[in-house]
Amino acid sequence: MAPIPVAMSNGVPAVFLDRDGVLIEDTGYPHLESQLRMMPGAGEAVRRLNRLGYLCVIVTNQSGVARGLFTEQQMHAFNQVIVRRLALAGGRIGAVYACPYHSEGRVEAYLHPDHPDRKPNPGMLLRAAADHNIDMARSFMIGDQPSDMEAARRAGVSGFRFEGGNLDDFVRDLLGH
Repeated sequence: MAPIPVAMSNGVPAVFLDRDGVLIEDTGYPHLESQLRMMPGAGEAVRRLNRLGYLCVIVTNQSGVARGLFTEQQMHAFNQVIVRRLALAGGRIGAVYACPYHSEGRVEAYLHPDHPDRKPNPGMLLRAAADHNIDMARSFMIGDQPSDMEAARRAGVSGFRFEGGNLDDFVRDLLGH
């Protein structure tokens, strides 16, 4: 009789990356290309993670939409500019998840008391896992806020707090390469 194979996850490992304060400098509701300031080493960090087999996924709260500071379309366009800038340095983003909802929003369509996607809730991470066959046991989050760490915890992944500087140096040190 043949041995029973052990169930192995065939999902991909991922790194969930916060946007403002991790990939880009947090300049206060940036949404125009002229406001974009990439974090030092961001493209190189994403490239390093890609080379190690990680799918890189942006997960970002964007309450500026709910607050009426910019539109959802502007948010998506700005996120695509970030993806293109990272690609120029050889970094590939597999997906972007953005939560435009907030409990104190001024735009009624985006007013929500506690949206499941808004970090510290894990909705964006869990949707990405389902959408992209992500192996959460081999995945982790890099964020700069306590809400990022809590979203990671609730999604069942490790969270690592980036406090500024060069993101590639942080990733290299984190992974030990």
